[in-house]
Amino acid sequence: MALALPSLEPRQQQQQQTTARGEIQEIDIFHRFDVVSDSSDHHYLDIIKKENNSGSKKTKGEGDSFSNISSGAYKKIMQEWKILEKHLPDSIYVRVYENRIDLLRAVIIGAAGTPYHDGLYFFDIAFPPDFPARPPLVYYRSFGLRINPNLYANGRVCLSLLNTWPGKKREKWNSSESTVLQVLVSLQALVLNEKPYYNEPGNGVLPGRAIWEKKSNAYSENVFFLSCKTMLFLLRTPPTNFEGFVTGHFREKAGVILSACNAYIKGEVRVGFYRNDGSCSSCKSSSHVHVSEKFKGLMGQLYPQLVSGFKRNGASLGDFLEQLKQPVEKKTLSFKGKTVRMVFGKLKKVLGLKKKDNSGKSGVKSNGS
Repeated sequence: MALALPSLEPRQQQQQQTTARGEIQEIDIFHRFDVVSDSSDHHYLDIIKKENNSGSKKTKGEGDSFSNISSGAYKKIMQEWKILEKHLPDSIYVRVYENRIDLLRAVIIGAAGTPYHDGLYFFDIAFPPDFPARPPLVYYRSFGLRINPNLYANGRVCLSLLNTWPGKKREKWNSSESTVLQVLVSLQALVLNEKPYYNEPGNGVLPGRAIWEKKSNAYSENVFFLSCKTMLFLLRTPPTNFEGFVTGHFREKAGVILSACNAYIKGEVRVGFYRNDGSCSSCKSSSHVHVSEKFKGLMGQLYPQLVSGFKRNGASLGDFLEQLKQPVEKKTLSFKGKTVRMVFGKLKKVLGLKKKDNSGKSGVKSNGS
């Protein structure tokens, strides 16, 4: 039977925006939910095909459950589409595929007040042939980085709602009630949260709150560092159908992210709690907070790469580039018996800015951006 999709077609819309010069330009609208056609880089593209074509036992009609509009899986997926289209929060975007209704992709914007703030976190999702009897499969696009106890470097997602982590019966997938929207909201609220260290079973259980909080703060520092590395990976290889979204997001948020990096390195704000106005959402702003030397060293090395990446992406970094003209400061930081030399002059090297030589030439490199 031919595939008959509901009236949810790809939308190409634009709206007008007035620039600082008073010029009117057209900008694309990136809808929170939309239907697309290219699923070529989806993690489950071939895995689900192999499962459907495998020699495993299947119930009658299961093989064509995604193309048969009378099948339970097809009807349930169409319901999921409608729920997502109507009820997605502002910070979650979803793309479904007109030729592969068993697949979808979602991106969650990291919430303020967490070490994930302003980052983008992509998840590839697949419906099994007997959906909703089984929960959807979810893969986190990690780039090999472990940013959370529930999100593994290999992409595995541990969540009770997905039946990939132990939990009470009411926390597990319920075929008659659970939805993909619940999965996405759970990932945002329960996984990408303020203190992810405590997502690990056993952490914080024994007495000694001060010790646990110290470990939690150190974990959040590493999470923010890895999230910044994830930003660079996404700028280099944005997921298909989200290229413009990734570019626009980091072009807009570059200044906030770099300001947060500076505030965290200086100990002005606890990692994860930077606000656009420089205030702290969950700590005393009257005194400096402790920041590990390890974090300072790692961020000192990554910061120039962030500036360079955002600059190539077209972000306006006037204030940050102006700072490069200031005298270069060098620091030697030690942690765990190792010494890390922070050379802030590396920013100039990455961006192609050099001091004038004896001949009077500026020595500015051309980086093609």
